[in-house]
Amino acid sequence: MEIVCNQNEFNYAIQLVSKAVSSRPTHPILANILLTADQGTNKISLTGFDLNLGIQTSFDATVTKSGAITIPSKLLSEIVNKLPSETPVLLNFDDRSDNILIKSDKGSFNLKGIPSEDYPNLPFVESGNSLSIDPSSFLKALKLTIFSSSNDDSKQLLTGVNFKFNLKCLESAATDGHRLAVVSVDNKENFEENLSDEENLSVTIPTKSLREIEKLVSLSTSENSIKLFYDKGQLVFISSNHIITTRTLEGSYPNYSQLIPDTFSKLFTFNTKRLIEALERIAVLADQQSSVVKIKLGEKNLALVSADAQDIGNANELVPVSYDFDHFDIAFNVRYLLEGLKVISSQNVIFKCNLPTTPAVLVPEDNINSLTYTYLVMPVQVRS
Repeated sequence: MEIVCNQNEFNYAIQLVSKAVSSRPTHPILANILLTADQGTNKISLTGFDLNLGIQTSFDATVTKSGAITIPSKLLSEIVNKLPSETPVLLNFDDRSDNILIKSDKGSFNLKGIPSEDYPNLPFVESGNSLSIDPSSFLKALKLTIFSSSNDDSKQLLTGVNFKFNLKCLESAATDGHRLAVVSVDNKENFEENLSDEENLSVTIPTKSLREIEKLVSLSTSENSIKLFYDKGQLVFISSNHIITTRTLEGSYPNYSQLIPDTFSKLFTFNTKRLIEALERIAVLADQQSSVVKIKLGEKNLALVSADAQDIGNANELVPVSYDFDHFDIAFNVRYLLEGLKVISSQNVIFKCNLPTTPAVLVPEDNINSLTYTYLVMPVQVRS
């Protein structure tokens, strides 16, 4: 195998696929990146696969001889990253000795590879469901929910985001047991082949995989659609230059819609930016101890936002608010509140509550039919 490629493009591709290389491989070859060069297309393909998450990307190069080899990911990444930017990189592989020569105008490196025949194939879905999805819609649904997933591995199903695909909409949801984020994106621009009008494809994708999927889908936003294939716990995303495959989380995702109250007795509206800024200042004290921030509605058109860190200090700030009822006090974990507010792009946010001990729901004031967002957060009970 003989290739010449651009250092910047090579380095970028290595950084992408190395996210799917195992840090604790069960077999030595899983610590490697698979490099395949095709003389017919003048393309190089790189693959990383830890048996759960797989990433493949390709880019243009000059290929004078086709071939394939796996190369230690960490070494390859460090070497290519330190080569002069935008310079040509020559890579030569001797299939008799498995030696790889990497050469630039600043020097050369010799590495020992492992034959590509031993590298596991990326799983491809041959049957099951296939869809074409709009990259922008998928990214919106992902960014509005991913932060609410759980970090607790004992709650395995909650360590991912649930996606429901059908002809009418794309819906995503994530919860960690303390808060719930749900978004529905109009699916008119999307089409798919194997679902009926009323049928849903429901999959729960691990958050770790989604963080890498998010990066790759972001690179495909100029495309009209990306292909998605699903069968037997395996999900594959395919765009023009990238393939990413991931296992899904097994089990039925909780019926989250029943957690959202049907009616609310108290509605109050904040300017989103002003509330975020006030909460960030109050959080300096709240984070010192319990992370609890209190919101007290009593003065006309003003809310008292406060935090009390015993033996350390306290903080409070008046924030403009609009409401039409008497007094109401409620408290939240300040981090949960801020994370939900920061993904809301609407100028104003509406809080919907019943009691200080029952779930509160935050919605953008300009929730529209094409995208509706709901963020439910459990209040914190505070002793008087």
